[in-house]
Amino acid sequence: MRRTTTAVLAGALLLAASGCSTASAGPGPGSGPGTASDPATAANEGGVSGSPASWSRERLQQALAKHGGTSHPAKATSTNARVGAIFDQDVTGDHFCTASVVDSSGRNLLLTAAHCVHGGKGGSYGNDLVFVPEYRDGSAPQGEWPITKIFVDQSWIDSSDPDMDVAFLTLGAVNGQQIQDVLGGDTLGVNKGFDQVVRITGYPSDASAPISCFNTTSRQSATQMKIACTGFPGGTSGSPWLSAFDPATRTGTVTGIIGGYQQGGDTDDVSYSPYFGDKVQDLYNEAVSQDG
Repeated sequence: MRRTTTAVLAGALLLAASGCSTASAGPGPGSGPGTASDPATAANEGGVSGSPASWSRERLQQALAKHGGTSHPAKATSTNARVGAIFDQDVTGDHFCTASVVDSSGRNLLLTAAHCVHGGKGGSYGNDLVFVPEYRDGSAPQGEWPITKIFVDQSWIDSSDPDMDVAFLTLGAVNGQQIQDVLGGDTLGVNKGFDQVVRITGYPSDASAPISCFNTTSRQSATQMKIACTGFPGGTSGSPWLSAFDPATRTGTVTGIIGGYQQGGDTDDVSYSPYFGDKVQDLYNEAVSQDG
């Protein structure tokens, strides 16, 4: 289980719709967004099909053989700036999970694990939560963004279904801007297969900066994926699995998150994700339709 238990999941309004459920979350304080730095990308910024032109398949395989599966500090890039920590109330509280910005028409949507924001069977929604992208060493260079709505599938609420350990979160505007207008958003990828090269970036709950790792995913079961990446402990639930990086747009495709089986994994060195299929697409569509 990768979600730390320091956050208190308080009750909130439940609203079932189209097989999923949503709740309004209390707003947290916000601060103005900044500008992300953006050094050159490396092989772990994407998968084979979307790697920068300078990275041939052979070079990528060599990089995987040498560095794949080993976590390292995440650099401050425009891609990593879309990944952040979820906090209780504000940046002075506890951060306990990871989320990332995904492209949407409302330009205000996050992706994370359902267990980060709803307790599952017998549980309730979290409230008064904020998202802090590019959090580092106590600072919030991209601002603190209030989480205003939470969307999880009804099967998660009813039975803690590990195959739908997925949540979409709507953010409130900060200084009149939506988060995607400031940081951009990665594309949600569904039905992309089990074997991909992905980069995972997440926030350990006992660290003040994110870590990254890249490796090849594999099939855990018909509905779950897994990856070997060292040192992803509590707090990294919800970390995006990014593939097909496009160097022109500096965006990628999120095909998984740390979650699902064992709520992401019982050891720090192997992580799991629900396979993103049609039900995840349906949940995304529901979130987009109500993200106003």
